[in-house]
Amino acid sequence: MNRKIASHYALIDSHLERNIVIEVDSQRRIVAIDRVANIDTCAGVEFYSGILLAGMVNAHCHLELSYLRGAIAEHTGFAGFAREIGRVRNNFSDEERIAAATAADAQMWQEGVEAVADIANDELIMPIKERSNIRYHTLFELFGLNNTSLDAHVKMASSPSTSITPHSTYSVQDAPFREIAERGTAPLSLHFLESDAEAALYCHRGSLYEWYERMGWSCDFLKYGMPAERIVESIPAERRTLLVHNCAATPIDVMTIETHLRNVSWVLCPESNRYISDVCPPAAMLSSMGVNIALGSDSLASARTLSMVDNMRLLSDIPLVELLLWATKGGARAMGWDDELGDLRVGTSPGIVLLEGADLQQLRLTPTSLTRRII
Repeated sequence: MNRKIASHYALIDSHLERNIVIEVDSQRRIVAIDRVANIDTCAGVEFYSGILLAGMVNAHCHLELSYLRGAIAEHTGFAGFAREIGRVRNNFSDEERIAAATAADAQMWQEGVEAVADIANDELIMPIKERSNIRYHTLFELFGLNNTSLDAHVKMASSPSTSITPHSTYSVQDAPFREIAERGTAPLSLHFLESDAEAALYCHRGSLYEWYERMGWSCDFLKYGMPAERIVESIPAERRTLLVHNCAATPIDVMTIETHLRNVSWVLCPESNRYISDVCPPAAMLSSMGVNIALGSDSLASARTLSMVDNMRLLSDIPLVELLLWATKGGARAMGWDDELGDLRVGTSPGIVLLEGADLQQLRLTPTSLTRRII
């Protein structure tokens, strides 16, 4: 039997609209979106208090690190966090890792996450994602200056819902970075300019450079002069690319990359940035430049929560409708899922989520705002 659902507002075609009734069949497919004069006169309509939106897309997550919740102190700084995660990540059993990932997956579904671009380093929790109600694309990341072979990653990324990506512009040598960038058509997802240390590395200074020097690690990619130039020189123009964090990105970086890449998206993870370095991503700058923006949660190693609302709440200078579009349409577009997900459209099955507890007069989030799944 079909369900008819309505609320104070619904996010339709990038706008908040009133007096919308959404009809959904037993397969979660939207079969009708009707604009009515008076919802109270419509029979059999489920009315919810809040804003209806499509299922959200978490455009950057490390589900496998859910077992590290609380294991690393806040505000360690970028280099300090990198050292800490290497120190603690082997202190837990496979059973603990599986249990934590299972719980985090279930919570994301309940909160209205429909799809996830998930970063992974091994296959341990793949069965969780394969059984999940959430649609996952797993990107096995190549990480490490001494890691130059793709053999293990090629073996892991053998299914249609998996692929390989470089970790970042500071942690992968030139040849494997280029090999991955030129291999296949699946999206790439790179941690990009998460801190000033990444750009400083290319100038032979800063905390990353000093750490690498102490460890005796050399980088054959500093010849590019800056991270943005490395991306332009290494990634084919048509390759779909997600650049994640972007805290130290400048308008010049953005223009350099946008001029070259035709399918680039800028993914913001504000809770992770707050947790690690107490900084904010340049959301207003990116918005003013008209680029495609998506939201991600990062991992429970570097965040208190995977909640998309908690991440939106940290971007309080951005209008609510824009934030909701980043959490839905922006993420779907980033991953090439926008023909199916990210918007409430007849004939699609994007899921339906209720944002409740928002200030509907001022259209802003409050400390009690949350999302929950309706369909």
